[in-house]
Amino acid sequence: MDEALLRSLTPGVLTVLVRRGADFAAAEDAVQEALIEAVRSWPADPPRDPKGWLVTVAWRKFLDATRSDTARRRREDLVEEEPPPGPAPAVDDTLQLYFLCAHPSLTPSSAVALTLRAVGGLTTRQIARAYLVPEATMAQRISRAKRTVSGVRFDRPGGVATVLRVLYLVFNEGYSGDVDLAAEAIRLTRQLAASIDHPEVAGLLALMLLHHARRASRTAPDGSLVPLAEQDRGRWDTTSIAEGIGILQVALARDRLGEFQAQAAIAALHADAPTAEQTDWVQIVEWYDELARLTDSPVVRLNRAVAVGEADGPRAGLAALAALDDAVPRHAAVAAYLHERDGDPATAALLYAEAARRAPNLAERDHLTRQAARLNALLSH
Repeated sequence: MDEALLRSLTPGVLTVLVRRGADFAAAEDAVQEALIEAVRSWPADPPRDPKGWLVTVAWRKFLDATRSDTARRRREDLVEEEPPPGPAPAVDDTLQLYFLCAHPSLTPSSAVALTLRAVGGLTTRQIARAYLVPEATMAQRISRAKRTVSGVRFDRPGGVATVLRVLYLVFNEGYSGDVDLAAEAIRLTRQLAASIDHPEVAGLLALMLLHHARRASRTAPDGSLVPLAEQDRGRWDTTSIAEGIGILQVALARDRLGEFQAQAAIAALHADAPTAEQTDWVQIVEWYDELARLTDSPVVRLNRAVAVGEADGPRAGLAALAALDDAVPRHAAVAAYLHERDGDPATAALLYAEAARRAPNLAERDHLTRQAARLNALLSH
């Protein structure tokens, strides 16, 4: 395989797709998938016209992705912006598609990635960001998953745990990312909870409701992010909070703790505090300990460091943070916050600026840039 040839052809293929009407990001995704297909098939069957082959395959990939995205948007149009409490509405086939894509022939991580791409409508870049891996790695994973299921019968649905993971990631992307999928994820999780008696399904639904209840207060009128401690709690949706806490209490009473129940318990403690100052940080640290035991996730340990800093002081938080790799997403932002609370605004300003450069989206980058500018202004006086 002539990798230099592939690299030289890529800009031209990308230009053709854009001229045909593809937006640049979607064209990049399609060309990347075509390149992976070329690496797989060209050694055994090299094309006579490499560029023409790449254009044809990339355009087909783009059309497939566009059809998938259009179908997803049609489903979103059926959902009101704020999901109502109460019983699940009539079931459509979307949830069944989630189970079918979570096919037993796939590993759980591959099944999740494929479902997010094929049914959830997320881009390869968004999925890679959720998994903390390079985009090229995720593109290869999705391509392998497609090849694995291309010749199998979809008569054996996947497991609940895989579908829950997909719904969780779809909700997170809708809650904090570029595409609004939070309401759709809640709708599907309601359907799942109505059909399956499973404490982790209930835990995930409770977690979604508790996070979604704060949605109206998360951004200022100008679109800037509002940190949790500064949010107007009078704008929180108390109906969703009450429903989420009620669902969580029933799930926890079954004594089959899972990661979604533990996350929901943390969200419930935040939602239950009348003010930021009255938050029960000691209990939140205990729940993060449980969550770290269940997941061993570096992101969980990062969030735990924040909670430790609130419960035991910023130096204790920095000590907890020191045990983590500084490549973990938002590590610099957490370090900046803890250094500022520890009375070191100069270090905090530098770290806020670094965190802004690494921010995964524009709103977060702007927030962190303003934090750095605020501290630099204080230091200059």
